[in-house]
Amino acid sequence: MMKILFAYLLQFSVSVVGFANTTFTKDINDFLGNYTSGGMVDYEKIKNNPQDLAELIQVVATTDLNSASKDELKAFYINAYNLIVIKAIASKYPVKSPMDIPGLFDKVKYQVAGEKLTLNELEKKKLLEPYQDARIHFAVVCAAKGCPKIAPFAYEAGKIEQQLEERTKLAINDPYFIRVKQGQKKVEVSQIFEWYKGDFKSILPYLNKYRKEKIPASYAVTYYPYDWALNDI
Repeated sequence: MMKILFAYLLQFSVSVVGFANTTFTKDINDFLGNYTSGGMVDYEKIKNNPQDLAELIQVVATTDLNSASKDELKAFYINAYNLIVIKAIASKYPVKSPMDIPGLFDKVKYQVAGEKLTLNELEKKKLLEPYQDARIHFAVVCAAKGCPKIAPFAYEAGKIEQQLEERTKLAINDPYFIRVKQGQKKVEVSQIFEWYKGDFKSILPYLNKYRKEKIPASYAVTYYPYDWALNDI
C-alpha cells in the first residue's frame, strides 16, 4: 500500500511543473537561439525537429503559478504566448500567414498553466488588462511580419522591465515599423496603435518617449496596412 501511495505522489509531483523551474528560461533561450534569426522564425526547422518546442509547450501547459509574483507572471505569459504561436504555426506549416489557420487567435484553446485559453484571452486577460502596460505589444508576437520582431531570448522576472524597455525602443526606432515622412510632415504607424488606442492614449507623445529622433508635434498620424505575411525565415 505504501509503495502504491508513493508511486502516486511521485506521479502527481511531476505532472504539474512548479513555477521555480530553473531550466525553463535556459531552454527558451536555447530554443530561440536555435530557431530564430533577425526577429524571424525558422518554422520549417522547428517542424522537422518538434521535440524541443514540444517540451517547452508541456511546461507552459503544466506550470503551477500559485506562488508566482507579478513580474514572474508577466514574463511567463509573454513567453507562453510567443511559444504557443510558434507551435501553432509549425504544426500547420507551410502556411503563408497566421490568418490562414482558422480560429488561431480567437477560437482554438490552449493549455496554459492549467487553464484553457485562446491566444486573445491570454493576451488580454493575463497581460494587457492586469498590467495596463502598452510595452507588452512590442513583446508578444503574432507570427506576422507586421508584428514587432520576436526577441531572441526568454523574458525573465528579474529583467522584465529592462527587456520591455529595450523591445519597445527597438520597435519604435525601427523605420519599417514607424515610418516618418518628413517631406509630407506625417508619420505612418502600425495598425497596432489603432487597434489598441486606449493602451497608448496619445500616440506621438508615446512614440517620442522612446524615439532617438523626436517626431514634431505638428506631424499627422496615419496607419499603414498591417502585413499579415508570415514572419518566416
